[in-house]
Amino acid sequence: MTKIAILGYGIVGAGVDAVLREAGGFGALAVKYILDIRDLSDSRVVKDFSLVENDPEIAVVVESIGGRKAAYDFTKRALAAKKHVVTSNKELVAENGAELLRLAKENGVNYLFEASVGGGIPIIHPLCQCMGANVVTDIVGILNGTSNYILTHMEREGVSFDTALKEAQKLGYAEADPSADVDGLDCARKICILANLAFGRHVPPVNISVEGIRGITPAHLREASKAGYALKLLGRAHKKAGELPRVYTAPYLVPKTHPLAAVTDVFNAVVLRGSVTGDVMFYGRGAGARPTASAVISDILDCLRSADPLCGRGWSADPLDIAPPGDAAGFTFSNGDKMRVLDS
Repeated sequence: MTKIAILGYGIVGAGVDAVLREAGGFGALAVKYILDIRDLSDSRVVKDFSLVENDPEIAVVVESIGGRKAAYDFTKRALAAKKHVVTSNKELVAENGAELLRLAKENGVNYLFEASVGGGIPIIHPLCQCMGANVVTDIVGILNGTSNYILTHMEREGVSFDTALKEAQKLGYAEADPSADVDGLDCARKICILANLAFGRHVPPVNISVEGIRGITPAHLREASKAGYALKLLGRAHKKAGELPRVYTAPYLVPKTHPLAAVTDVFNAVVLRGSVTGDVMFYGRGAGARPTASAVISDILDCLRSADPLCGRGWSADPLDIAPPGDAAGFTFSNGDKMRVLDS
């Protein structure tokens, strides 16, 4: 029986625990500790990370605290104690992933983060394994379900951004402070992680251009639809021969003939362009307890059966030089606003 510890018992941590219980631990996994600052009525709950760190029975640590401060400290300590770490923490991976991957390698363990991008959508492992014969030159995706739900609701119902945001909050799709979602930061962190893996060097989120959707109006959506486009918030990373890569997040007009145009509500989708495969698309629920738990548990199982699930496709801590995204020319609205159009 493999013993694991869960750090943080919020949506993700509780979801992982629930799925493991339902599945009988897949016959091999058991949660020994739950680290949480709250007084939960569970005998497995502890408040001192050193109990996890120093317990030789713990083989895998699930980090679902979120944020950077405590998560960074606990992750480094777990890896130094030669324990595998699996995380859904997009902020930590985007900012410190290169360092943590190096530390994992030095200690003969794995640091895996499938759940940090796309929730339950398999994207990290396909990029690292299935696309191993490819040079990936273009990544574009709907990477934030909250913003996608808001835009979908605005288009279908003709309501304002504020009205659609309140509905998303009522349904639990948006936080009380939705800025990370609607201002593009969540999407930016995710596209940086994918760019890091595709291009092999570190792209700090602070270095990329980030635009959100607060300025989108029902009039924009109506005019876009009449012109044959769906309006989406996209993360994009692409490079052309002889040019610096471009990595950014921005609203886009997506031709209705493009598969991303049909991705609505809280669903996410990512298109990878490989030098051998051409375009491949991954689609599904980008968040939620159970989809994210699926990705976390898949990573746990990979830790236990593979010496290097990422097949060497980590990234250097050296910052990658990137070019600005370029201007927003492509489509001009009747009020003079401009927006990028996704090329095929």
